[in-house]
Amino acid sequence: MMKTSIHRSSRGGRRSVAAVALSAVLALTATACGDDGSGSAGDKGADGSGKGEIVFWDNNGGIRTEVWKKIIADFEKANPDIDVKYVGIAATEYQSKVDTALQGGGLPDVGGVGAAMLAGFAAQNALEPLDDRLGKSSLNGKLNEDMVKSLKAAGGRDDTLYSIPTSANNGVLYYRTDLFKQAGLDEPTTWENFYEAADKLTDKGKNEFGYTIRGGAGSIAQALDAMYGQSGITSFWDAGNEKTTVNDPKNVAALEKYVGLFKKVTPAADLNNDFTKMVAQWDSGTIGMLNHNLGSYQDHVKALGVDKFRGIPQPVGPGGKRVQVSNPVDGLGMFKSSKNKDAAWKFIDFATSKAENSMFNEAAGQVPSNNDAAKDAWVSKAEPTKLAAEALSDGSTTIVQLPYYLPDWNTISKTDNEPAFQKVMNGSMSAKDFLNTLADQLNEAQTEWNEQKG
Repeated sequence: MMKTSIHRSSRGGRRSVAAVALSAVLALTATACGDDGSGSAGDKGADGSGKGEIVFWDNNGGIRTEVWKKIIADFEKANPDIDVKYVGIAATEYQSKVDTALQGGGLPDVGGVGAAMLAGFAAQNALEPLDDRLGKSSLNGKLNEDMVKSLKAAGGRDDTLYSIPTSANNGVLYYRTDLFKQAGLDEPTTWENFYEAADKLTDKGKNEFGYTIRGGAGSIAQALDAMYGQSGITSFWDAGNEKTTVNDPKNVAALEKYVGLFKKVTPAADLNNDFTKMVAQWDSGTIGMLNHNLGSYQDHVKALGVDKFRGIPQPVGPGGKRVQVSNPVDGLGMFKSSKNKDAAWKFIDFATSKAENSMFNEAAGQVPSNNDAAKDAWVSKAEPTKLAAEALSDGSTTIVQLPYYLPDWNTISKTDNEPAFQKVMNGSMSAKDFLNTLADQLNEAQTEWNEQKG
């Protein structure tokens, strides 16, 4: 069987991702292994009987396992002729597992498909279009329109919906109110206050730090958020939509200042910390501030209670304007190879209904995609969620839209550059060289994308 991958080298000699994906699909359908029931790319699947077993891959296994098992129990009670096999996969391993299944078979019926990885899956013809099914569903018109548009845009040029939104996340600056009060510090609503607090709350001899910086998996998006938030640049691309602004001198200066926090006011362990380690470290230690998102709110509540911390929108810049990068909308996609698409759709439809979507997002601390669920009382009681919603709707915040539509985005922003960012943190690479390399990769991917669009 022919295998393919959407990963490409960071310099020259790249094949068009669309061409790679297309050749893979043709090879898989033209050979004997093209439709062997193994659930691989190119397998067209079937609607099925609407009964029996379906397999669901959770793209944040471990973190969201408990709430998904509750949703599955509710679903199976309402649909006794359908059994859902749950497979929890850690967020850091999810894409590689799906990519392996795309090449060799074994895809699930339903899986978590957020905006960040949607384009890569769609480019390999692995996802079932869901516009028609949504149009006939009671959910039609009840899902957040901006979230639906975000997933359509992330899927590629054809404005097809390949994933039903479940939730929206947002960047949050969590800070220890008790520590700020003891030190007589103003809350970190501005970048100036943020840096002042990071310095004053650090006492290495007592193992006290002002901030924890993300150096492991997921570090690039957080770094971009800090860069654009400080520089005030409001677009990811230039006016011609051809060259990225990531290596603009203002962004270079912002990254230099941000990375300069490492080991000066942060723990040394931050070099390798992904979000789970970073969150656990903040919850159990004496660290003043943490940048993460709405998803860790409940972890902080369990560890600290509601009186020792707050979660507020990202700091504003010198002009009083908040700039932040977009956080990907999460969703549920149906893999085209499913042999039981009708049952798979029933599960997606049920999981994004008012009660279930509300339960999921209350556990996750995120913004519900179901408009009726977003009106539930818990949303206004969960302060970070409430403040995030207000910041996104009151005109105080400008969102820099990350190019999730690029099939290479997830590879460039993770595999290609997370190790390089660690070199910037430990001083073996300059912020300027790092951002210039990142810009070259993004510009090349954008050029190919524009050529494919015609």
